[in-house]
Amino acid sequence: MPAEPEVGLRPALEAVLMLADEPVTETRLAQVVRRPRPEVADMLRELAAEYLAQGRGFELRLVAGGWRYYSAAACAPVVERYVLDGQQARLTQAALETLAVVAYRQPVSRSRVSAVRGVNCDGVMRTLVQRGLVEETGSEPETGAILYRTTNYFLERMGLRGLDELPELAPFLPEVDDVEAESLEGTVIADAVAAASAREAQ
Repeated sequence: MPAEPEVGLRPALEAVLMLADEPVTETRLAQVVRRPRPEVADMLRELAAEYLAQGRGFELRLVAGGWRYYSAAACAPVVERYVLDGQQARLTQAALETLAVVAYRQPVSRSRVSAVRGVNCDGVMRTLVQRGLVEETGSEPETGAILYRTTNYFLERMGLRGLDELPELAPFLPEVDDVEAESLEGTVIADAVAAASAREAQ
């Protein structure tokens, strides 16, 4: 097994925090980068001050006991336009499939959605949350993973009065073993959501 390449503390922290969608504690970051916690804490504060001094479009903030990147307050109007413009665009096939899995399996964790679809869904889930179609709803007792559900805005956009109006899955699924059926679920049930979305867009 090849040796792990040496990575500096600064780029290591930046790389990890770039992927974080919730604040990460200094203890957890120290474990990941394999450096002493005080050293990690000092570097985080140094990075935060450096970004602020340089007037970057993002900031590194200590929030709720952990560190995470946020867009700079001065850039709020631009970010708002980006998010609102995105809400007018049609959902991609990947987003439709992910939204469908959440709709039928809610409350559900991102890892569970990824398992059903067979691909990592983190980025798509963030997009759905930004567009107000999906929201956090507590955490899984066993693992602590964040759970997600669809929103009232989702029902509004799909023209549904409630989740009980979602089409039954049985007519769409072929006669196959449960495991095979689950692997097809992401693409099959997306058809119903896609049809509703198309009707709404007309």
